[in-house]
Amino acid sequence: MRNNGIWLALVAACLVSGPVTGASAARHHPAAAAAPHHAPVAEKRAPAINQQILQAEVLLDGAGFSPGVIDGRDGDNFAKALHAFQQVNGLQIGTLDQATLERLGQVDGGPVVGEYTIQPQDVAGPFAANIPQDYTEMAQLPQLAYHSPSQLIAAKFHMSEGLLTALNAGKNFAQAGTVLTVANVPQGGNDPAVVAQELHQHRGNTGSSAPPRDMAARVVVDKRNRSLQVFSADNRLLAFLPASIGSAEKPAPSGQFKIERVDYGPTYTYDPAYHFKGQSAQRKVTVKPGPNNPVGVVWIALSAKGYGIHGTPDPDAVGKTQSHGCIRLTNWDALTLARLVKKGTPVDFIG
Repeated sequence: MRNNGIWLALVAACLVSGPVTGASAARHHPAAAAAPHHAPVAEKRAPAINQQILQAEVLLDGAGFSPGVIDGRDGDNFAKALHAFQQVNGLQIGTLDQATLERLGQVDGGPVVGEYTIQPQDVAGPFAANIPQDYTEMAQLPQLAYHSPSQLIAAKFHMSEGLLTALNAGKNFAQAGTVLTVANVPQGGNDPAVVAQELHQHRGNTGSSAPPRDMAARVVVDKRNRSLQVFSADNRLLAFLPASIGSAEKPAPSGQFKIERVDYGPTYTYDPAYHFKGQSAQRKVTVKPGPNNPVGVVWIALSAKGYGIHGTPDPDAVGKTQSHGCIRLTNWDALTLARLVKKGTPVDFIG
């Protein structure tokens, strides 16, 4: 089990007590997962933190059951990750109970929070404080960089900017050398260039940096549950990821497809034929790469023309809003998926 003494002291000032139920405790995780085993932080209101939820979010993230953004608050993404973990581990599906917390501690040991010293590269920029919503205007920017050092650091540790602020009241996120309290999540690299280099060095003939035993044999996109599940050849659940799937203008497809390629640091080309709401472009426009690009830091192209799995500039909205036809994950979850798949990996759309 993790040592939570430091944890309790850190969050006591902003702790919200009360029962932890999960946003939809009655909802059961679908059978597909029943496998073995933008603004500156200073302007944001710090969220109320529930100690048990935040503890569970960090543990779930480390165990491969992503809650999306770690924010210390109850919500659908937390509930879905919780229920998936409970089902896979043979626990009662519903509330965050003591048995679940104990099992989480057994699966993913180590401290829940840790210290991080802001590095010079974290604050070097360039940053893009104001990014327009219109793609024609967005395409004029040289790159879709982070808004600020705080957005960069929050993404590095899978946290909301509000939580980062709450755990580091009065800290200067723009000052190298500042010591921060952050979620203790696996650091596999959130820089797409680093991940691409990692794959180039270690992929061999597999097309993936993951050990052969832990490569994806199939990916399941559950449209009803707004989630993506990654399975190994022996039907182990390797990753559970919340997702935004499809939209009224461009619904997600149904059936089985395959992964065609993985593009790190992609551009985004908007076609006005899709008639997305709020867009004025009369011809195709291409938006430069960056973490705030409309498709985030990685694009995983599918054999269904025009469809893919990708990251997002707004991780807080994943699983809560629609995507423009594709499958949208947090940037860090999209990079996790990219490490597990290769060209030809089957992708099943269900629900």
